[in-house]
Amino acid sequence: MLGPERAAYISPTRDVLAAGLTLTSHHDAPVTFPNAMRVLDASVNRTTRSGTVLGADQRLTPYEGLLALTRWAAVQYSEEAEKGTLTAGKLADLVILDRNPLTVAPYELHAIDVVQTIKEGEPVWTRE
Repeated sequence: MLGPERAAYISPTRDVLAAGLTLTSHHDAPVTFPNAMRVLDASVNRTTRSGTVLGADQRLTPYEGLLALTRWAAVQYSEEAEKGTLTAGKLADLVILDRNPLTVAPYELHAIDVVQTIKEGEPVWTRE
């Protein structure tokens, strides 16, 4: 419906960063299931379910993708004083992953599993 050029420019994340803006990543539930690792994968790889790459020049690095889900998201909500980074005095809302998204091959990002979710310093979910 959009055509290849317009489709490739959906969410032009690289250009947004080049313009000096802060961006965040998201999913469109209930269109897609909530899964932050899939969101990270989409931001980094920009590959559709059918395997087509949309806008390879707009890919984020894994580190930038994580920032878009954490620090930059806190900035967008004006919550950077309480959230977004691992800093003493901030809320300890975080996840423990089974692999490091900064060291795995980018095409493996979607397969990283959450081992534990922690909210305000307390575990609220642990994978069995």
